[in-house]
Amino acid sequence: MTNTVDALSAQATQLPPAERLEVVERILDSLDQPDAALDTLWANEANDRLAAYRRGEIKAVALSDVIAKYQATAPR
Repeated sequence: MTNTVDALSAQATQLPPAERLEVVERILDSLDQPDAALDTLWANEANDRLAAYRRGEIKAVALSDVIAKYQATAPR
């Protein structure tokens, strides 16, 4: 880590929990920027999957089945 990161981290840990959370939220928000190229890739993927479904190449799975699968494997 750089000296700046170390200093900011040390300062942040001295803040009350609510203010630390605000700092974290602001940092995460700054990372959540739109990416047109990524959006295009996801749109193409979704269109490809829908086309494969319509051609009968893949089947749909009930949402309840997906949730049950991941709940069963989630760490507790």
